[in-house]
Amino acid sequence: MSTSKVPSSQDSAKPRFTRDRPFAVLLLITSFVSFIAAAALVLDRLELYRNANAVLSCDFNALVSCGKVMEQPQAAAFGFPNPFIGIVCFGMVFVVGMSLLAGAKFSRWYWICFQIGVTLGMVFICWLWFQALYVIAILCPWCMVVWAMMIPLFIWTTIRNLVHGVIPAPAGLVKFLSSWGWTIIGVLYLCVIASIFFRFINLFVASNA
Repeated sequence: MSTSKVPSSQDSAKPRFTRDRPFAVLLLITSFVSFIAAAALVLDRLELYRNANAVLSCDFNALVSCGKVMEQPQAAAFGFPNPFIGIVCFGMVFVVGMSLLAGAKFSRWYWICFQIGVTLGMVFICWLWFQALYVIAILCPWCMVVWAMMIPLFIWTTIRNLVHGVIPAPAGLVKFLSSWGWTIIGVLYLCVIASIFFRFINLFVASNA
């Protein structure tokens, strides 16, 4: 005979997105959107395999073009197209979100592994961001969707693990980060937008001249 779970006062005192249900919803949204973006890139990559001269739906101009980015070696950092990594990894994040939503409880070692995985994903995304802006100098719309999803996924996973003691940290730091989580995410979004603007400022100025 199953009984409904009533959140404890200790759990309800935690910041909203560090509680199991809200955090699960965050995982589901960010992983699902990222999975769709990765799947779109996989389909575009397969289309290019079939027809090297194909014009993709995300090819807008010389600056914003998934196809042009896919021609670069950075698009296959491990010897195969990067989106395949996204398909697998975001699928795994989605499963974790569904499990939490169903009431699953994971051990500390599991959350440590999850944190390592999400952190490595964030590092990889930062590398791709740098390569796109300062090496390739071409933007991929679907890639930017993944960038946008990885930021809250990484920030709230880290804060969640700090609040639950998975990552040891001073209480003051934990309180500050958990109180300013969305502000930190907003600042990171602004930094990404600013980096794109200032990297291509000549094009923006020329278009408005």
